[in-house]
Amino acid sequence: QVQLVESGGGLVQAGGSLRLSCAASGRTISMLYMGWFRQAPGKEREFVARIGWNGLSTQYTNSVRGRFTISRDNAKNTVYLQMNSLKAEDTAVYYCAAGRPGSGLGPAEYDYWGQGTQVTVSS
Repeated sequence: QVQLVESGGGLVQAGGSLRLSCAASGRTISMLYMGWFRQAPGKEREFVARIGWNGLSTQYTNSVRGRFTISRDNAKNTVYLQMNSLKAEDTAVYYCAAGRPGSGLGPAEYDYWGQGTQVTVSS
């Protein structure tokens, strides 16, 4: 079992930055793929970014590419999402997820989820 706890969300003005953290416990995540998803009110949960077990493989949804950066520190069992140039449309609850190697863009491909952290971007 893996327990995931997100932190770092908050209220920020458009154009600002936030750094989300996802701390894992229960077992090492060093061999797991890690993803960030988000869900805005009235919308389905959507893929934001994912990172391979060694940090060398990353993938982003088009709307955040060039603004967001996913990274991981396996020694700290933690994954990060650096979010720059935030826009109002980035407002959502952001979730961290862990899955088996090769986990892709769909929420169903991930086995473990955090409780989420709210990100609100004011325009």
